[in-house]
Amino acid sequence: MTPATPSPRPAYADPAAPADLVQDCRAATRELRLDTPAARLARAALRPAPSLAYDDQPREVRKPEIAVSAAAARLASAIYQD
Repeated sequence: MTPATPSPRPAYADPAAPADLVQDCRAATRELRLDTPAARLARAALRPAPSLAYDDQPREVRKPEIAVSAAAARLASAIYQD
């Protein structure tokens, strides 16, 4: 194994100023090509609003099913004994 080459500066030094940390985050966002909050907001503003018409709403909406395992049932019965 060869020792890793040291970086020019540590990733985050304890005495680093908040402005330096913000600058690092912005550089990482650019390099990773991540969306900025402003870009997400601009895309959301251009999307059409959802329809509020009655005919556009789903007719049947199923309730979510919650599975209770036997172990959870035993725990609940042990906690809430009447």
